[in-house]
Amino acid sequence: MALNKVEICGVDTSKLPLLKEDEKKELFARIKQGDQEAKEEYIKGNLRLVLSVIKRFANSNENVDDLFQIGCVGLIKAINNFNTDLDVKFSTYAVPMIIGEIRRYMRDNSSIRVSRSLRDIAYKAIYAKENYLKRNLKEPTIQEIADEIGIPKEDIAFAMDAIQTPMSLQEPVYNDGDDALYVMDQISDKKNREENWIEELALQAAMKCLNERERYIIKLRFYEGKTQMEVAEEIAISQAQVSRLEKHALKTMRNYLRN
Repeated sequence: MALNKVEICGVDTSKLPLLKEDEKKELFARIKQGDQEAKEEYIKGNLRLVLSVIKRFANSNENVDDLFQIGCVGLIKAINNFNTDLDVKFSTYAVPMIIGEIRRYMRDNSSIRVSRSLRDIAYKAIYAKENYLKRNLKEPTIQEIADEIGIPKEDIAFAMDAIQTPMSLQEPVYNDGDDALYVMDQISDKKNREENWIEELALQAAMKCLNERERYIIKLRFYEGKTQMEVAEEIAISQAQVSRLEKHALKTMRNYLRN
């Protein structure tokens, strides 16, 4: 798949504009007011982002023009749904949506198909897994997931294996009126940091709810794998104090993640 062409879908890539941060903020303010010209300008200013994403699919046999068009659909969806009140860069939010749109296109054009029933089981398992992780701050076993959703663990394992083919992060798990829950809202992929960003952002935000000592204890315990005794020695307090502070910190984080 050649990516060195100057023109993609009639767009001269060498002349794509670059928006400054203050320009982005001004355009988004106008977009919120329904200004379509501002939206078109913002789209043009982020087409380089789409190009950077489709380079990741350079080894595929898909036509670059098609991928560019599909990536633009993901870009527009990102613009429509982006919340400027969150402390997240637009590119951080948009990349997973663009990737998801492209993967859905590639999946739908693949000869491989996964039955709806298998996907439903897999989505339920993913949703149960993420809820368990938020409640307990640890990964559940497949048996714990099976107990949670009332489906045999063998069926869950088969369903999870079946969806290992490319699927869209924009695939809805369920839809309650206008409030749709998408796979990207729940799934965690340790092999791909772009698809793992939401979980990381959530945990980082939850850590900010802690005081400095609690953050340090959680870092030592769960990021560096130290025991409570080792933490106690490092910060010169008793093991009982470490245990008490750790429990309070985890409770604070769980409450934040549930809200």
